[in-house]
Amino acid sequence: MSEQDGPGRERVLAWVERVAAFVSEEWGLAPISGRILGWLMVCDPPEQTASDIAGTIGASRASLTTNLHLLTSHRLIRRFRKTGERNVYYAIEDDAWAKIVRQKLAVFAAFDELAAEGLRLGWRDLARTARIRAARKSIAEALHQVEAGTE
Repeated sequence: MSEQDGPGRERVLAWVERVAAFVSEEWGLAPISGRILGWLMVCDPPEQTASDIAGTIGASRASLTTNLHLLTSHRLIRRFRKTGERNVYYAIEDDAWAKIVRQKLAVFAAFDELAAEGLRLGWRDLARTARIRAARKSIAEALHQVEAGTE
């Protein structure tokens, strides 16, 4: 990657590290998973071998293999071979981010159902359910904003 093509390699790798930190902190995945995702979002060509990825992000082969398998099993990246080649390539799935958003929304919807169940336990004192109702209200508002496209 040359400076003429866009940001320099150091800036790109610093951004990849920020993606890794985000994925680790927010999703609980290993930082290497975030590095893989970050790199596959911006690399050229968009498909990379495990060796290409390992060399760029500085990962051990064993750690890389484990995380490539994880990301592949969640269908965030895909594994494929090019016709006539022996190398295995990886690329980010076109709908990876839509899948992540759908998963997060499903988690909120599942918790909302759990909160609704808590309200059906038969409380006599409505003040004791205020926190549950507040949780449901916040979830409903967030889901509404996402549906309306205002988030």
